[in-house]
Amino acid sequence: MSVAKDRRNARRCALQAMFEMDLGGENTGGAGESLVGAFRDDAQSSESDSCLAQGVELARAAWSERDVSDAAIAQLSPEWPIHRQPAVDRNVIRIAVYEITHEMAPPVAVIDAAVELAREFGGEHSPAFVNAVLDRWWKDRGGKR
Repeated sequence: MSVAKDRRNARRCALQAMFEMDLGGENTGGAGESLVGAFRDDAQSSESDSCLAQGVELARAAWSERDVSDAAIAQLSPEWPIHRQPAVDRNVIRIAVYEITHEMAPPVAVIDAAVELAREFGGEHSPAFVNAVLDRWWKDRGGKR
């Protein structure tokens, strides 16, 4: 599997784990364990154990810093407070903010990947919302798209 595909699959796993934590109010201690089990039980799943581990680790890290990303995002979308945002959207944004602030990948690539996740898992307006919020957040930090 290519590095890009591994990273994409890790992000997909991270989003699913964060969605599970967000909706279940799960703490980070056992986060993602049921997700790992589900992927391992799924005979058609192409995610390797490495991608699963990376995804769960990314989810736990982004989840542990969600207050930081939520505060930053709340300033950019006051008409859509965090609790009113669809769970997919807010968790895609949390992952992207974590990746960018920890310099895990180039910001433009992270934002593009976040938009793709929103397109795959979110609603009709999710890609545009995620793109607008992350683009504005990145530009406010002095970044160029």
